[in-house]
Amino acid sequence: KAKKVKIRLRAVGKKGIEFFSFQGINLLEKYVGVSSSPTYEKAQNIIKDAIDDFISGTTDKVILVHNGYNNMISQQIRINDIVPVEPPKLVEVETNSLMEFEPSDDGKILNELLTKYFEYSMYYALVDSLAAEHSARMQAMDNATNNAKERVAQLKLSYNKARQESITTELIEIISGVESMK
Repeated sequence: KAKKVKIRLRAVGKKGIEFFSFQGINLLEKYVGVSSSPTYEKAQNIIKDAIDDFISGTTDKVILVHNGYNNMISQQIRINDIVPVEPPKLVEVETNSLMEFEPSDDGKILNELLTKYFEYSMYYALVDSLAAEHSARMQAMDNATNNAKERVAQLKLSYNKARQESITTELIEIISGVESMK
């Protein structure tokens, strides 16, 4: 806001949409039912709209922010600048290869490669986010299982103490009854 930058958000997934709605932030697009079962085709549709906005000049930059799988214990937020793409500096390298390939229409090849790069980046973000979610769920279920086992052990100990106390009380009553009969 301080830089007077207009941000247009597209959200994928119910939780993200709910978060931005709760914050009172308007979303340009909402994609539901994609993150639970991501496919390459769904990723193509999502990123195509964002890239088309960039090509038409509606947006200056496309940034992909998603939850990423780090390891079994942690996840991390990943930020990936999709466009504009900075081409790498080309360095001429001498080779001993006998094959030389120079495409007649290098613009077409570059466009196809960039399209695949955008689509793959979106698909990877969806799959990575799903892996992070599954990891977090596994961790939560593991913690719940361990807590339940701990609680069962505590209850079993309490039950055994109460049972032993009851048995001891009954034995004392029987012994007292026998002693009083003598």
